Amino acid sequence: MIKSTELRVKEVINLVDGRRLGWIDDLELDLESGRVTAVVVPGPARLFGLLGREPETVIPWQRIRKIGADVILVDLS
Repeated sequence: MIKSTELRVKEVINLVDGRRLGWIDDLELDLESGRVTAVVVPGPARLFGLLGREPETVIPWQRIRKIGADVILVDLS
């Protein structure tokens, strides 16, 4: 079992292109089953944050391939 606070300190990396997506900002939950359905990574800042952010990336839980000590590997084809 892993806590949500432990997920937030791991960097999310896409296995397909090696791109660093960032850190988890939020979780989507299915309240009926009590399961996590997706993780949310905020988009990168535009012009040092002065112009807001790019859209967030919602990663379905099924796309998570491995949760390691420092990173979370996802498959976003």
